[in-house]
Amino acid sequence: MAELSGAELDALVEQAVVDAYAEYEQLTAFHVVIEDNLAVPSQTTVLGVEVTVTKVDLLPGSGIVAICAREEYREAIGILNLPLPIPPPAGAEWIEAYRRWAP
Repeated sequence: MAELSGAELDALVEQAVVDAYAEYEQLTAFHVVIEDNLAVPSQTTVLGVEVTVTKVDLLPGSGIVAICAREEYREAIGILNLPLPIPPPAGAEWIEAYRRWAP
């Protein structure tokens, strides 16, 4: 994925929140577009351990998180703290748009 310009990120932000007005509605809108567009399952490395991102969720108090799995273990990691592999999975541009929007 090529790095997006500020204008391209702004366009994605606008697309995500077009019908959302309050901050929580906008957060929910970002959750939906990330969940719909981010290719999962996908592999990444967290703290030196290879994990599988199995889904994206919206958790009260935590915001948008990636559910990461390794064997029987599961961990929710804030989507903005998730290290993306190179190349990033399809749909990762929505994480960058969310990063631009995030308060």
